[in-house]
Amino acid sequence: GRPVVSVFDHTTQNTVKSNVRLPGVFAAPLRPDVVSFVHDQLQRNTRQAHGINFFAGMKHSSLSWGTGRAVARIPRIRASGTSRANQGANGNMCRAGRMAFPLRTWRRWHRKVNLRQRRHALAAAVAATAVTPLVLARGHRVMRVPQLPLVFSDEINQI
Repeated sequence: GRPVVSVFDHTTQNTVKSNVRLPGVFAAPLRPDVVSFVHDQLQRNTRQAHGINFFAGMKHSSLSWGTGRAVARIPRIRASGTSRANQGANGNMCRAGRMAFPLRTWRRWHRKVNLRQRRHALAAAVAATAVTPLVLARGHRVMRVPQLPLVFSDEINQI
């Protein structure tokens, strides 16, 4: 059978009113790999699409000098009388140039996660809340809690 958990009275400390069988979900296998994967994928569904201007970094009057001048074939600013003249432009390796692979709004921002995978992750996460060392490792201070999971009687709803 399933393990038994104590039901505590909320009025007096550490007074056990009865015992109940632990729900079956607490017997689910602990799968931190599934939990972290599903959480990571579902968190991506909160993102909004964003991107850069199509012409960002490409608004320079520039032209490549071609070969034969012992310089890179990157487009160069067409100007004179300024320090910006003859500097490289537009390329991703240039100052004030475009980024290498610009963000696009049609990127796949959201992820679909299989329903059974989501259910396994939820069951594993709930089951992990009953393992005291794992709860302590998360940083929760539960040393003085009589047991995990801590169950109170229904009278606590009358407060």
